[in-house]
Amino acid sequence: MNAEVRPVIRPQSELVSGASAMKAVFARDLRVAFRQRQDLLNPLLFFVMVVTLFPLGVSPEVAFLREAGAGILWVAALLSVLLSLDHLFRHDFDDGTLEQLVLQPQPLFLLVLAKTLAHWVLTGLPLVLLAPVLGVMVHLEGSTIWVLCLTLLVGTPVLSLIGSIGAALTLGLRSAGVLLSLLIIPLYIPVLIFGTGTVAAAADGAAVGGYLALLGAFLVLALTLAPFAASAALRISLSNA
Repeated sequence: MNAEVRPVIRPQSELVSGASAMKAVFARDLRVAFRQRQDLLNPLLFFVMVVTLFPLGVSPEVAFLREAGAGILWVAALLSVLLSLDHLFRHDFDDGTLEQLVLQPQPLFLLVLAKTLAHWVLTGLPLVLLAPVLGVMVHLEGSTIWVLCLTLLVGTPVLSLIGSIGAALTLGLRSAGVLLSLLIIPLYIPVLIFGTGTVAAAADGAAVGGYLALLGAFLVLALTLAPFAASAALRISLSNA
């Protein structure tokens, strides 16, 4: 008598492709963020307050604000992204979700990339959308404002990608926010320099193609290396927890 042939049923997690897993992690992070609106709004309010209060604390002169406006907006954007980085992996670490992500059959660097992309959509993209309004507030010209938005659109993903490495390294440590700032701010300096330099060149009527190419190179380099470094840092942090 022939034995009954039963189909081999694989676990559902093994049937999920890397792209589907990234989409699921991305959608989950968006849902969780909208349930915790305080963490979502704090970086945006910080960005608006810094740019708004800077003229009151330094100088309201139009010439000064037009010259320093790009630097003000870029520094405020950098600090806003830095303010939100501590929550990139923190909530998943506290409720055990992060350990489940590490155990998934899909490559961890893809899941980290999805989480970082969700972080940028929730934090970096709103800063880009707010930049034109705040650029008018600091008396930037129209063409300069659009160059500023373009630099933020290219540069803020780099900030999120680099920040994911620091957030993974400091996961589970006491005073992680201070240590995260010390680790990440030196790595942010080249992006800050070329971001503000692009806007200054546009204000002077110079070509900005070289500056934008360098910012694009930073983005490609960060996309290539940061997810691998952050996933390795996560495994180290979880093994030491």
